Amino acid sequence: MEQTVLGNIMSQAEVLPQVFANRAVFVEPFAREISEHGIEKIIFFGSGTSYNVSQIAAYYMKHIAGITAEAQYPTVFKHYERPDWTGSIPNEKILFVGISQSGTSVSTCEVMEYGKQIGCRTLAITGDLESRITQFCDVVTHLLVGPELTPPETKGYTVSVLSVYLWALEVARDRGELDAADYDAALAEVEALVNDFDQVLAEGKAWYERNKGSILQSDRLFILGYGIDYGSMLEAMLKVGEMLRIPTIGYELEEFSHGPTMGLRPNQTVFMIGSDEAEYERMLVFRDAYKKYTPRVHVVSMCDVPDADERDLVFSHRVGKYAAPLAYTVPFQFIAAQGAKDIFIDTGVNPFQEPLAHYDDEE
Repeated sequence: MEQTVLGNIMSQAEVLPQVFANRAVFVEPFAREISEHGIEKIIFFGSGTSYNVSQIAAYYMKHIAGITAEAQYPTVFKHYERPDWTGSIPNEKILFVGISQSGTSVSTCEVMEYGKQIGCRTLAITGDLESRITQFCDVVTHLLVGPELTPPETKGYTVSVLSVYLWALEVARDRGELDAADYDAALAEVEALVNDFDQVLAEGKAWYERNKGSILQSDRLFILGYGIDYGSMLEAMLKVGEMLRIPTIGYELEEFSHGPTMGLRPNQTVFMIGSDEAEYERMLVFRDAYKKYTPRVHVVSMCDVPDADERDLVFSHRVGKYAAPLAYTVPFQFIAAQGAKDIFIDTGVNPFQEPLAHYDDEE
């Protein structure tokens, strides 16, 4: 049967528990690389969905594992950055991590080759263990996503987020940042979430169905995120933009109030990802303010949302902020894929046929 984007979205309920059950395949090589080579800094690279994962991965490594980390666009880094501007960390103690589901991203392959040339350690996580990116890496780990043959990546994103989260937990335990009890509790929490992903999907789809009338009739969509879910915002913006193709702009929560609000109108929609972070109460203040200018304000959260109504999505399965990004992408996947289908856009076809972003895998 031919794959569809909606089919891949629904398959996450099956795929994510399998990834968790087989986590040793990709967790052990990553943790071993960190410990055996005394890695002091990790730089995550990726383009598109993989860059969005990189943002969350860097957050995980800093906040959970206590290791210096950052996310970079591959081409920008190669031309304008250095692994460590202070000169205090030798290149052999810096790990370049290339995230590429296909393993054929031009920019990510090039920056990994550059990393090897300057003496950094290099590691890739990819769905294709024979892909081009593996030629430039000291270590290759397997992204257990299986085939995703449609142009937009959906299950590839959640599998990647789960993978880098499990990396961070393992490194945190090895470095003494998490004791055994906290490590086991974190694993149990995320395992319960992926085993209940059918419910996450059902709630995300139902939320889309009850709000699609106003969403699909909007002339512009704004998506706001903060903290760990700045990366979730980026992925939501990408997915909606590439499939639904309504002008979609993402902002960090506070930054949206510095100018873009001047153009806010009643036929525009604002989505706010309500992360359990320091800005949560501030987010609620912004929500109430924006509702004075457009009724189309939606909060997606796992926190208690005061005065929540049909426009909001408060998931019934609650987890902490580290596991929550797995769920927060789901409603935006439905906006993107089901919304596109509802206005007769075929998301299985990429209308842009120029081979700019990826190598031809037959080369």
